[in-house]
Order: sequence, then structure tokens, then C-alpha cells
Amino acid sequence: MNTRFYKIFVAFFFLLTFNLSHAQQNDAAKCRYTKTNYGYLMVLREGDNVLELIEKLAKEQNIPSANFTGIGFAQDATFGFYDFGEKKFHPKTFNKVEMGSITGSIAWSGDKPSIHMHGVATDNKFDAYGGHILGLKVGTGSMEIYITVNSEKLERKVEQPLNANVLQLPCLK
Repeated sequence: MNTRFYKIFVAFFFLLTFNLSHAQQNDAAKCRYTKTNYGYLMVLREGDNVLELIEKLAKEQNIPSANFTGIGFAQDATFGFYDFGEKKFHPKTFNKVEMGSITGSIAWSGDKPSIHMHGVATDNKFDAYGGHILGLKVGTGSMEIYITVNSEKLERKVEQPLNANVLQLPCLK
């Protein structure tokens, strides 16, 4: 009787392990973006690095330039306040927050996408934090990013005296 119980337990354990592994593979294989009439819709999931995935999409789809908005839950949101005297960001990370608003743009710096993102996050006390986003990881739930693609390729270049990456616009004729 003990041997039979052990065999059933082992079979059940392997079946459970296989199903969990298969579910994780299915989650990893889920689409992170789809094409829309105006550009793309991204639905990101827990643990996804938002800046990396927007950059990856820009490269894969050769997006000339775009603007985006978004909402969702963040495991970690790192904001940076730019100190013009020191010419650098002072970062601060907030954990387990809801992104009430994300907005930004996609341009290029040489052959690499340049993402500029700002946002507002709220915690469980409804305190709000906001500014330039240096890092953003999706928390429990999801994050939706709506990307509107522009036809013209835009570049960013470091300008002095700010030492900041500034969007360059073509002059109107």
C-alpha cells in the first residue's frame, strides 16, 4: 500500500511540475505588443522591464519616432530629479505603486533608440510621486502602453550647458 501511494504521489508531482513549467513557458511566449492603426499597443506583465521592452520594440519595428502613454502597476519605479548644477539625476525608487500616468517619446541617438519617459505614481496611501523615469518594472497585474508612431525619424543629441539629451526638430520650410 505504501509503495502504491508513493508511486501515485510521484506521478502527481511530475504532472504538477510539468503543468507549472508549461504555464510559465506560455506566459513567456505571450505577445507583448500588437500593431494598431496608429502604432502599437503593448501589454506588459509582472517583472517586465518597461524601458527595455519599448527600446526593443523600437529596434524590431524600426520605429522612426513616436510618443506614448501608459498606465498600470509597478513593482519598482525609479524617478530621477535632474540637478542642473551637478548635471546629473538624483534617483529615488518607489516600490509597489500604481502608475496613474506614463508619458514619453521615442527618438534615436545614433543607431540606438532613445526613450524619454515621465510619469506619476501613487502608493497605497494615495501619495503621488512623479517626474523623469529612470527605471520601471511591472508589478502584479499588467501595464498598458499605447504608442503613436510618427513618420519622421527624430534624433536626440546632448546639448550644453545642460549636458542633457535634447530632442532635435527639423526646421519648417
